[in-house]
Parts: sequence; structure tokens; C-alpha cells
Amino acid sequence: MNVPDPDFWRHKTLSELSREEWESLCDGCAKCCLHRLEDADTREIHFTNVHCRLLDPHTGRCRDYANRSRRVSDCVTLTPAVLEDPYWLPATCAYRLLAEGKPLPEWHPLVSGDPTTVFTSGNAISGRTICEDEADDLLHHLIDWIQ
Repeated sequence: MNVPDPDFWRHKTLSELSREEWESLCDGCAKCCLHRLEDADTREIHFTNVHCRLLDPHTGRCRDYANRSRRVSDCVTLTPAVLEDPYWLPATCAYRLLAEGKPLPEWHPLVSGDPTTVFTSGNAISGRTICEDEADDLLHHLIDWIQ
């Protein structure tokens, strides 16, 4: 994906982004594809090591991105409106960070210029998860390695 302005996220709001710019914000960590549990009283999010069946955990990409919302009923399509309250996304998510007025981390490919830094920095789920089709009760899969 070739984004004409390599620093677009520094001076544009999320609602001003082109489709290419929007998509390039995804670093491929795939943390958002993990099942999570929410405490209804506190809104605290508890991540699990269970990933969506459409996720390729090695690449961090959806196997059917174009149809994901139709195939997975609880898959959330991120939009500027959805990001008005991004508390449920991982703290390292570029969409959440920008929605909260924070900078992208140094390991983000748009900052580092290297698409592998999400993996080498330990921020990808690769090798640490199981597919939802193989998991039992989500309470047995709670993790503490997601920020």
C-alpha cells in the first residue's frame, strides 16, 4: 500500500483520512481479533488468547477481510464514529491512540518504516493464540500480555 503523505497521521484527523491511509494504520498485531470479556460494571477489558476463526495468526491479517462483518457477527468495523469511545481496543492500537490524541509507537510500521517491527517488538499475537474453533470456555484463556 503506497500512502502519498508518509506522515499523514500527524496532521489529519481520523475522519479526514483516505481509505488507503485508514487501512495503513493497521499494524497487523491482530490484538483486536482476540476474544475479550468486559466487566459490565467497570468496563474493564480482559483479553483472551483466543482469536477469530478468520484470522491468519501468522500474518496478523483476516482471511476474508472484505466479508468479515457478514461472516462474524461480532466483528466490529472500525470507523471514526466507533472510535469516539475506543476503550475496548488494545492500548497499543493505532486507531485508539490517534482517537485519544496520542502518538504512534516507535515500532509501528508507519513510524519505523519496517512492516516487521510489530513482530520483532513483541506486539503481535503470532504464536501465542489458539483459534476459537479449538477453544473451550473463554475464562480458561484469560491473558495478561496485552496492553
